[in-house]
Amino acid sequence: MTVLRYTVPPENDGCRLGLFLRMQGVTAGLIKSVKYDGDGFFADDRAIRTNEPVHTGQCIRFALPPERETSVVPQPVPFSVAYEDAFAAVLDKPAGIAVHPTLNYPDGTLANGWLYRLHQQGKDGIFRPVNRIDKNTSGLVLCAQNAFAAPLLAGSARKCYLAIVEGTMPLGPGRIEAPIARRGDSIIGRCVRADGKYSLTEYTVLAAGHGHSLAACIPRTGRTHQIRVHMAHIGHPLAGDSLYGGSDKMIARHALHCGIICFAHPLTAKIVRVESALPADMTALAEAENLLQGWTLTQLPCE
Repeated sequence: MTVLRYTVPPENDGCRLGLFLRMQGVTAGLIKSVKYDGDGFFADDRAIRTNEPVHTGQCIRFALPPERETSVVPQPVPFSVAYEDAFAAVLDKPAGIAVHPTLNYPDGTLANGWLYRLHQQGKDGIFRPVNRIDKNTSGLVLCAQNAFAAPLLAGSARKCYLAIVEGTMPLGPGRIEAPIARRGDSIIGRCVRADGKYSLTEYTVLAAGHGHSLAACIPRTGRTHQIRVHMAHIGHPLAGDSLYGGSDKMIARHALHCGIICFAHPLTAKIVRVESALPADMTALAEAENLLQGWTLTQLPCE
């Protein structure tokens, strides 16, 4: 059971408990859940209602309510855990595994694997991904461990992707600002179109070979297939990305890897940075094109 505690500072003396909790980042939904599904709120050792005032020096505490039941079936699925504490977990997903069950992928997903891991540890819980990546994109997925952490992580998370694209691009920074819309000839496909949603990708070309280039991409908006669509739009589709014009001769899936995630810790607000090295298939392509020299993950920004 996770218990949260806050000491009331002088500037919040006399503030209603509900407002005080909202100022600490506790959502209205969680406050309601603690009231009706949990054990309620306490000021020091006295029960307190949300419309009562709090006073300087009081310790406000409450336990997070029990997790709701989930329909996801625990199954052994390969992934690794890159970071974990009571509030956040960062999972490193191989390509070929969907993040969450869908009509097309009802099981064998990262969610199934996470539930299996919890059950193996004798724990209950649900799967709360803060960011989702495509089935054939590899790399980091940030998950909230509880309802308190979820909105705070969602608000602070930043991601940096490594993409191997076709063609030789000039080294250095670039910016793609182009609206993305659904593509009429495909259920999942997207395209750049004037009536699409505003989309912005910032990138830095780290290395360029004869036939491919390696770019670090930071999506500033969160559109479906954003990096894949934007790179194809400027004439450099991702290697292996047959949906958007890339060739799959040298790699069997689109060459995109979520290599860095940064987030503010929900409890301390300290910035946490988690990194994941290129997987074997992208490393093999990068080595063949001499794209691994002159840069390291730790040098790349994620803000």
